[in-house]
Amino acid sequence: MRVYVPLTLPGLAEAHKTGELGTGPLVAYGVTPALREWYLSDDIEELEYAALNRAALASLRLLAADAGAARRRVVVAVDVPDGAAVADPDRGLDPSTLGEVRIAGGVALAKAAAVHVDSGDAEADVAAAAEALAAADGGDDDAQFVVDGAEDHELLWYATQEIPNLVGLGD
Repeated sequence: MRVYVPLTLPGLAEAHKTGELGTGPLVAYGVTPALREWYLSDDIEELEYAALNRAALASLRLLAADAGAARRRVVVAVDVPDGAAVADPDRGLDPSTLGEVRIAGGVALAKAAAVHVDSGDAEADVAAAAEALAAADGGDDDAQFVVDGAEDHELLWYATQEIPNLVGLGD
């Protein structure tokens, strides 16, 4: 199963140093039954893109909590064995947790298929979105518009061999 693990550039640097995406349990995003039902699609590429975007929003939440991190969302696409990523059935159709899965243990960075990171031109919008996130969560429509502005930026695809260059961006 392909899952998308939200990180920050410092988190990616740590994963590169240790060779592992956290120690578990990890929160990631994937194509869950609830995500399929919510998006009403059978197109796996479309559903994986939706899961990637859910992970990008989770990365934005990580950025909001880490003022020192470079203002770029980071998502690592990882292939895990079927059954390793488990969705909580009690949170199934909660819009805030669509596609969310938990992985019990850490995942070797070597299992990563790709890394998705914002380009430099997204930094201002991502910074503004991270700043507005709490107000948007509270129902502020203007703040939600700012958060949505970050989603206008597509995450760029990087091969895993490029991680050393990417983590240099976080210095």
